[in-house]
Amino acid sequence: MASKKLNLRSRKAFAELSLHDKNAYLQEVAGLIMAVRGEDPPELDKDALARLRRYYSRRSMADLRLNEMGGPLRRAFESLADGIRSDEVLTLLKHELPAARRSAAFSRPAPIGDAQRMFFVPSVHDVPLKDDFNLMDIAPFALSKSGGAGVIRYELKDSIITVEGGAEVGLATAYDYDIVINMTSHLAEATRRFRIDEAKGLKPSIPPQVYRPAAAEILKFCRRELGGKQYEDLERALARLQATNIRITNLKGDRRGWDRRSTESFPLIGRYKVVSRTNRDRIDQVEIDIPGWVYEGVVRPDGKPTILTLNPDYFLLSRPITRFIYRLARRAAGDTTAFYSLKELHKRSGAKAPMRKFRQTIEEIVETAKTTPLPDYDLNLEDRGHDQILHMRKRNKSLPAEKDLAAIA
Repeated sequence: MASKKLNLRSRKAFAELSLHDKNAYLQEVAGLIMAVRGEDPPELDKDALARLRRYYSRRSMADLRLNEMGGPLRRAFESLADGIRSDEVLTLLKHELPAARRSAAFSRPAPIGDAQRMFFVPSVHDVPLKDDFNLMDIAPFALSKSGGAGVIRYELKDSIITVEGGAEVGLATAYDYDIVINMTSHLAEATRRFRIDEAKGLKPSIPPQVYRPAAAEILKFCRRELGGKQYEDLERALARLQATNIRITNLKGDRRGWDRRSTESFPLIGRYKVVSRTNRDRIDQVEIDIPGWVYEGVVRPDGKPTILTLNPDYFLLSRPITRFIYRLARRAAGDTTAFYSLKELHKRSGAKAPMRKFRQTIEEIVETAKTTPLPDYDLNLEDRGHDQILHMRKRNKSLPAEKDLAAIA
């Protein structure tokens, strides 16, 4: 069955409609999205329609200098502006519509205004991987949304990895770990600029090992709303990250077959400090010491940082287990394919659920990924009798002009 496509009207075409026709068109688009869900079309109220009309008609950054342009450049910027606007209108529509009745859904809508912002931020990178620090092969965070107390122990073929949280604040969560990604991305961008200036014969300063962002910058980068709860969560996340410690014992055999063990321990972030607060007592400016294992992995003498690029939609994955699967696919499959047995996945995820429940969760994720794909990778389960195998395959890139209704819904 071919997937249904949705082409939104341009801002100019929308502006030419009467108020009645604008409302009717927005109701029609909402009905198409709900039809894909298999649900009855909603009746948008006056406030919702007013918000949608306002977002549809507003100018984006790409619109600002269109009057000074001509030829192909103008057409390119008009297309960019309409693309940004389409994404924002669809995002707002998803906020206005009833939540989809899909228990296994693993993505949340992007925050309003997010589509325009993503054109003007640095590339998103994952944490650096030192020679044998394969943190993307396991979950260096709790799979529960609240973190909780306890210790996660991974016994792999060549190493034993222990993740231990603080006694008072518990383990870092998958969402806390977004701050590590943000911190590493900032350092990678600063290092890139440093190398460029160095190659020009200038004498730039090496990137500092202290990161001083505004709380709002972190939230925007991680594609989150800017509400009061998000600021409170951010402060608690810093405490959990600083208290969560990773201990890696590498198992290496010598020529006589004896095991030689080397152990290293490090926190997910170093010291942090809330530098300033707003008038509402919200966290404002923060200061984070970048731990040595991150700093040395990015700011390397040979100019080749050991980092991997993440899809920005990683931040929209709402289930910690899907974040673990995406990270594992990015590390193991790369631009090709990889596969793991569910028994091995269960071991590497640190999941507390019994194997039966874990298998059911993976089956739900694979089924949901048929209509709401995981970023970059296609998933497939193969039954081998004694165990099931999860295949993770890099998806061919495509940039369709039309919006896939199944993905929107």
